[in-house]
Amino acid sequence: MQGRLSSWLVKYGLIHRSLGFDYLGVETLQIKPEDWHSIAVILYVYGYNYLRSQCAYDVAPGGLLASVYHLTRIEYGINQPEEVCIKIFVSRKNPRIPSIFWVWKSADFQEQESYDMLGISYDSHPCLRRILMPENWIGWPLRKDYIAPNFYEIQDAH
Repeated sequence: MQGRLSSWLVKYGLIHRSLGFDYLGVETLQIKPEDWHSIAVILYVYGYNYLRSQCAYDVAPGGLLASVYHLTRIEYGINQPEEVCIKIFVSRKNPRIPSIFWVWKSADFQEQESYDMLGISYDSHPCLRRILMPENWIGWPLRKDYIAPNFYEIQDAH
């Protein structure tokens, strides 16, 4: 089922995949990593002027990684602003997505956190570095196939 934004993107020949609606009725779209920067600029010009949140997750052990953006159209006098959720799936072998820091400045720390926890590189981000884990930390702690270094499971102590 296509929503309003998906229909608008189709009308202008912008490639995406509609993933339906969430439980609140927010339209969810899948965008290819190579198309994300240009579509982000188009969405900003179209009126999605607020990046409410950005996060990332591991879809399945050994599978894809996902970067998720929640965008909102903030307008004066509107009680129910229009929202959209954008999902970008990348391979865990070389997870690269264009940074949208230059479109929405609030993506700064959120993209850094996704990099730090899942290892997704955000191309053209001005300061992509670890912010939660030490710089010398090995691996990406929120990946489902992550094994903590020097961790030994506690045995029954009774």
